[in-house]
Amino acid sequence: MNNLLALPMYAIHPPATRALMQAVVTLLTQQGIATQPVWPEDLLTHWQDNRLLLSQTCGYPLVSQLPAVQLVGTFHYQAPGCTGRDYRSWLVARDKQATLADFNGRRAVANSLDSHSGYNALRFVAALQGVRFSQLLLSGGHRQSLAALRDSQADIAAIDCVSWALLARYEPDALRGLHIIGETPAAPGLPLITAAPTSVDRLERLRIALHQLVNDPAWRTVCDDNLIGGFSPVQRDDYQGVQAWEQQAAALGVTRL
Repeated sequence: MNNLLALPMYAIHPPATRALMQAVVTLLTQQGIATQPVWPEDLLTHWQDNRLLLSQTCGYPLVSQLPAVQLVGTFHYQAPGCTGRDYRSWLVARDKQATLADFNGRRAVANSLDSHSGYNALRFVAALQGVRFSQLLLSGGHRQSLAALRDSQADIAAIDCVSWALLARYEPDALRGLHIIGETPAAPGLPLITAAPTSVDRLERLRIALHQLVNDPAWRTVCDDNLIGGFSPVQRDDYQGVQAWEQQAAALGVTRL
């Protein structure tokens, strides 16, 4: 298989994700590019595949594990916490009156160690406030982190604001009994990437197709169902702030949660 296409990061409601992928397939076909949609299980292997035409990753693995991929752009999401291309994480807990400082010595949960929204961002704001957690649970995903909070297996998490909004729309029970008690600073949205061998011409056609996706009324419902309101190209340098958060936390003596 060549020209692999996947949008794995916000696949909270699979019918909406499938419709989005099919829209991209159609628009790329109009650009003369045939694609092979896939649903990868091993994301890092998928992102490193030289057959990759288009996928979505996270800013933290982009700067720490994916030096060779090319940046296509990022979607602009229409969700509370997003501004233009930027997004942030919500600090989420059961006690709506709590603040981050109240969780010193308490248990945190994160989706994975290579997540910006769930791990890097939480480490950064905790370091700034001198908060140290007694335990870190790794859940495997934002939905699972929320379940851990609901089940009292952990006390606080940082949740991608787009994931929160999608769950609020499609799985509101996942948020039951949980409250936003704070937020992280904003960062550029999840990057859309292509493999290193992708040509300059093909990269430009990818961007044309994605601009059409967000601007053509024919695809408005598909975009709305995925909370997508725009698209813009980005450069690798736009994500250096993600790594700077890691470095600033380390300078404060916090290298891990």
